[in-house]
Amino acid sequence: MDITDIATPDFVEVDVDKRLGKIRAIFERENPRGIVVTEEGEYVGIIGEKQLVRSRMEDDTKASVVMKSAPRVDRHEDVRETARMLVEGDVNVAPVFEGEKLYGVISSDTILDAVLDNLDAISVGDIQSEDIVSVSEKSHVGQAINKLREHGISRLPVVDDDSGKLTGIVTTHDLVDFVVRDDTRQGRGDRRGDLDRMLDLPVYDLMSSPVVTATPAETVDEAVERMFENDISGLVVTSTESDAEVQGIVTKTDVLRALTFTEEESMDVQITNVSLLETLTRQEVVESITSVVDKYQQMQVLHAHVRFHEHKEKLRGTPLIQCQIRLRTSHGQIAGSGEGYGAEHAFHVALDKLERNVLELKGLNADEKYRGQLIRKLGEL
Repeated sequence: MDITDIATPDFVEVDVDKRLGKIRAIFERENPRGIVVTEEGEYVGIIGEKQLVRSRMEDDTKASVVMKSAPRVDRHEDVRETARMLVEGDVNVAPVFEGEKLYGVISSDTILDAVLDNLDAISVGDIQSEDIVSVSEKSHVGQAINKLREHGISRLPVVDDDSGKLTGIVTTHDLVDFVVRDDTRQGRGDRRGDLDRMLDLPVYDLMSSPVVTATPAETVDEAVERMFENDISGLVVTSTESDAEVQGIVTKTDVLRALTFTEEESMDVQITNVSLLETLTRQEVVESITSVVDKYQQMQVLHAHVRFHEHKEKLRGTPLIQCQIRLRTSHGQIAGSGEGYGAEHAFHVALDKLERNVLELKGLNADEKYRGQLIRKLGEL
């Protein structure tokens, strides 16, 4: 299946010199999935909601400052490859070209809607992220923003300070609406003030509650339909519908990533923020992960996801990079993460952690096998 019939020529276009105040008004009025930025009629980038979560960016800031590069997609590109390009580019919308001419855009929602009927073969538990980053009700809005930036995520489950149980959720959309667009907006406590005071407000004042959730056993098509029905991009995963213990998060990006899973013998590796690779190549990433996995021959890796995230901190001009490696295997999910100056350093720190986790799993399974053999032998006495 290709995207010929699902790419749309309807999109919002702004010039690189367009002021941020006007762009925010467009988001509020039209709620687009993204905005195409052009210079003298030529495509130069896109602006998504993530780019607007800049707490101190003034309304007269130009579009060129906040725009992000997105992959150019051919109008006849395969839908799986398009999904991969969106995930690796860390964008929800990308420009679609017919030859050298900008035809329109393709969004993650459009792709998911087109393949919805094929998503009943996998469960939420197969693709959910188990690296949970949460925030307490009493945490300040500024702290929530920092967590979203630090981990490169779009939503934070809000938990009770005492019990740790799920009570709400705060997303980048909530923060854009509350902090960025209008510093005279009210929280649930009817509080007003300047930006500094707003950043000191408790998360409780703007979290959404009750939370829309999913369970690990549900099929992915059910989860995506619920996202569409509630106009949200992710669900908190709990063991049951009534349970308040957070087990993970499943997002539209996780579903897009699942579309790229293959049945090929070679490992399918996906890299988010591939532009940060610098001296590393995709082939080197694949070979390094393969060498770790080969230490446990019984494990079949169905999919590997490597994610890079750049922090503001630098050392002699080299940025601090966070790397996360997550494997979807025949033995469940295994992950490793780490930080370093430059993508190559960060990747090898994360790879080292992944190797320790793989070997630990190997040891646990060996212990289980030994215990099983011992029990059988005792039963024969």
